[in-house]
Formats: sequence, C-alpha cells, structure tokens
Amino acid sequence: MAKIVVLTAHPYPDRSRAHRVLVDAIRDLPDVDVRSLYGRYPDFDIDVAAEQAALESASLVVWLHPIFWYGVPSLLKHWFDQVLTNGWAHGKGGRALAGKDCLWVVTTGGDGESYSEKGRHERPFTDYMPPIEHTARYCGMKWLEPHVLHGAHKVDDGVIADAAARLRAQLAG
Repeated sequence: MAKIVVLTAHPYPDRSRAHRVLVDAIRDLPDVDVRSLYGRYPDFDIDVAAEQAALESASLVVWLHPIFWYGVPSLLKHWFDQVLTNGWAHGKGGRALAGKDCLWVVTTGGDGESYSEKGRHERPFTDYMPPIEHTARYCGMKWLEPHVLHGAHKVDDGVIADAAARLRAQLAG
C-alpha cells in the first residue's frame, strides 16, 4: 500500500522537461505511487473506485501539474469532480481524505516576476492558489506549503534539477 500518491496531470508530458524531471526524481522512491492521469485516462473515463482506493492507502496526496489558464489541466479538474465525491471526500460521512496531507507541485510558464502586480499577470501567484487549497481543505486534508517552479520553459537545467531534488527530499522524508 502506497503511503504517497502522486497524481500527475500534464496533457503533453513528453514536451515538458520540467514535468519529466520532477516525476523522474520521485518515481523510484519507496511507498510512492505515481499515477499519470493522462496516461491512465486519455478518454477522460476515470475509474473512480480505483482512484478512491489508491487515495485511501495514502498519507500524502500530491497534485503535480502545470498551470493551465490559472488553474489545473482539464483532466485533473474532471478527476476532482469524479473522485472527490459527496459522502466520500466531503459532506455527510465524507471523511476518506480527512487528516491526509496534500502537497501541490506546480510549474508555470511565466517567471516569478510575471506573477506580480507589475508583471504580465498583474497578480501574485498566491492569488491563484485558493481554489486548489480550498479543494484540499474542503476534503479535510492538511494543506502543505506548495512547490512552485516558475518559468519552467526558460529556466536552466540546474534550476529544474534543484527543484526536483528538493521535492525528492521532502517526499523521502
């Protein structure tokens, strides 16, 4: 039974060196179940029972994805809708995820400066976190400090390797 379930949601994982490096850095850790949503469900037909069973065995759930239009990729949003159901993840009797840790690992195309009042997005990145954070909290999960890798398209390999090493160290600990 996995203690850490990592849900990766990148529609084009082969095109993203940052995503690949982050996933490769943790794939071989013991008690880690890396679940590529786009690999498992290219038709968006999610096996809800399998996903819920995987989550039940976890003490830590990781959502790893790139930012798409200030949110999660469409399949991860669909996964939220299908898997985090009333009576299971929230609502009356919905305590399956209560007390589990949740770690958000996200990459952005824009650099850190672009997520500022004077930057291209005119807002700090923290302004885009609440929907994800509140999804976890609504399910009774403990929200951990997110890992954010800005400028994933442009940063050098050393920056990506450092982010991957920090993620690995956190999950190994």
